[in-house]
Amino acid sequence: MVEFLIAKLHDVRFMTMLLAAIAASATVYTLVMPLFAGEGLAKRMKAVANERERIRQRERERMNKNEKVSLRQTPKQFVSKIVEDLNLTKWLAQEAAREKLVMAGYRGHAPYVTFLFARAVAPIALFGGAALYVFVVAHLDKPLPLKIGICIAAAYLGLQAPMLFLRNAISKRQLSIKRAFPDALDLLLICIESGMSVETAFRRVAAEIVTQSIALSEELTLTTAELSYLQDRKVAYENLARRTGLEGVKSVCLALMQAERYGTPLGQSLRVMAQENRDMRMNEAEKKAAALPPKLTVPMILFFLPVLFVVILGPTGIKVSELH
Repeated sequence: MVEFLIAKLHDVRFMTMLLAAIAASATVYTLVMPLFAGEGLAKRMKAVANERERIRQRERERMNKNEKVSLRQTPKQFVSKIVEDLNLTKWLAQEAAREKLVMAGYRGHAPYVTFLFARAVAPIALFGGAALYVFVVAHLDKPLPLKIGICIAAAYLGLQAPMLFLRNAISKRQLSIKRAFPDALDLLLICIESGMSVETAFRRVAAEIVTQSIALSEELTLTTAELSYLQDRKVAYENLARRTGLEGVKSVCLALMQAERYGTPLGQSLRVMAQENRDMRMNEAEKKAAALPPKLTVPMILFFLPVLFVVILGPTGIKVSELH
């Protein structure tokens, strides 16, 4: 059975047919699933409400039983034990990783412990998998240093994989915040000009913007809590700028800090920055649209033109072969 699977994995025709089937299935799934999506937002909101009610009921039962309730997320026992036994906090700890975890939306000690565990386990797992494939499954007819180099490259990839995952999560979260931030500034401007305080305005904007960007709503809600409890309100604005890592958010936080310190009018600054962020969003959309034709050149040459030649020259080729 193992030899049969290995033979199939090295069969070019079988692998081509398998990859083509996977690509066709993915295309059909991509085209069909939006038709069955329905009211996704309404379903999610209803699910969140039901989950909130279940959590509330469960916490009430806990409090009635006098159980200790923890609001912080705790790491799994197995993961935490490995991190403590191997002292990974000393060997793999990175302050930059903590900041990136916060920017990606993973807060608390549990995601950091999981990150350290992934950085320790992923290189070993990929090194073992590469060694198994190179020396046992494939039986590569290559020099030994090359095989060892492939295994080391796989281990290095495993070491960098958690950071790549974090960068991808940060980029997605920043994109969501960046798209909704100009609208949030407009709402914030309306709330402040209507006479609301900054805390009330942030809370109202967080409640309204959640349908457009959950990440931005979370950040504004957290900033509202920090504005209410921290002694220095400047720290709350600095934390918001650091958690998002966006220049537009940093500019708004700087304007809020200046208004807090010097009493400068905030309405005009917010109006100008909202327009700047909207222009930046439009410029990015125009850049993506302008970069689309060069990106389509290679796929058209590789996939569209051969099919077009087959359709045009196919009948002629058939007739010529019949004459001969």
